Amino acid sequence: MPNNMESDLSRFRKIVRGKIKQELRRFIANGELIGRQGKKSVSIPLPRIDLPRFQFGSGEGSGVGQGKGDVGDDVGQGQPQPGKGEAGEGEGQHSLEVDVSLEELASLLSEELELPNIENKGKKSIESSQNKYTGIVNQGPEALRHFKRTYREALKRTIAIGGYDPENPLIIPIKEDKRYRSFKVTEKPIANAVIIYMMDVSGSMGDEQKEIVRLTSFWLDTWLQSQYEGMERRYIIHDATAREVDQNTFYRTRESGGTLISSAYRLALKIIEDSYPLEEWNIYLFHFSDGDNWSGNDTNDCMKMLESQIMTRANLFCYGQVESRYGSGQFLKDLEKHFGSDHDKLTLAQIKDRDSIMDALKTFLGKGK
Repeated sequence: MPNNMESDLSRFRKIVRGKIKQELRRFIANGELIGRQGKKSVSIPLPRIDLPRFQFGSGEGSGVGQGKGDVGDDVGQGQPQPGKGEAGEGEGQHSLEVDVSLEELASLLSEELELPNIENKGKKSIESSQNKYTGIVNQGPEALRHFKRTYREALKRTIAIGGYDPENPLIIPIKEDKRYRSFKVTEKPIANAVIIYMMDVSGSMGDEQKEIVRLTSFWLDTWLQSQYEGMERRYIIHDATAREVDQNTFYRTRESGGTLISSAYRLALKIIEDSYPLEEWNIYLFHFSDGDNWSGNDTNDCMKMLESQIMTRANLFCYGQVESRYGSGQFLKDLEKHFGSDHDKLTLAQIKDRDSIMDALKTFLGKGK
């Protein structure tokens, strides 16, 4: 019976996984999914999945298969039974909410977008101590006593000396019976990563543009968490000046006035230099803007910082240009002109609307950096 239950559960999981993959683009574009996020899982609404099963009747009344009859009699269609209540209009809605781990979501995203795993950059990893159980020994602390092995030894000894009574199977371990888990301490490398998110919050970036950034960031986080044991996030907003904020402020702040993109890049460099030694951290920077910058001189400063300082430190620098009716979109063109379309540490994506988020994720993460 347990095997049947495990088989049914496995089959159900495969069905759910298939349904999620079919609807993945819609889930990525839908902000409702983030609202259902827990610490380690996401609650995903799916169409109701009913597994077929027999349903037995009460055995009362008459009908097909009941009462007298001869071979060959027409069974007919039965007598219609009056229903209760009034007929409704429209199709009934049946849905099922399934909890899916963030790790599973990352796996689904990886399969659908055919994402490569992150390459090992050869940077020094932070070592953490980990206890690994290696076997059973005769001596050790009581906290590591192996109950089953101890009981087995006591049972073998009791039977050997003829003290086992099936009517009163009392087994009392003595010191010689006790068995303990043995372990050794191993050093496990932990690859740490920091994501620095930067966003233009000038007046041309409206609520819809910020929501697109929020959705894109959620899936970037989900994927990168599957690649690194430890991950930190830092948030920078900018218009003509830049400042570091918390996550909630990052997505909700709206300013007015001009835009100096270089202010965000200078602050990002300071954060890296102060807190994230290159030999210990994998560094990712994501900048979202509608492409407006205050002047050509500031754009030139940005290119110099990217080329000589930021991309020499980062695993990857990603620029996502969110389309806005008020934004010129010029900064993306400037980046393409300066660096070309195939730079090793630079990825560029134009995010026109929510349906474009999935394509942007493929662009950002497809290099395996």
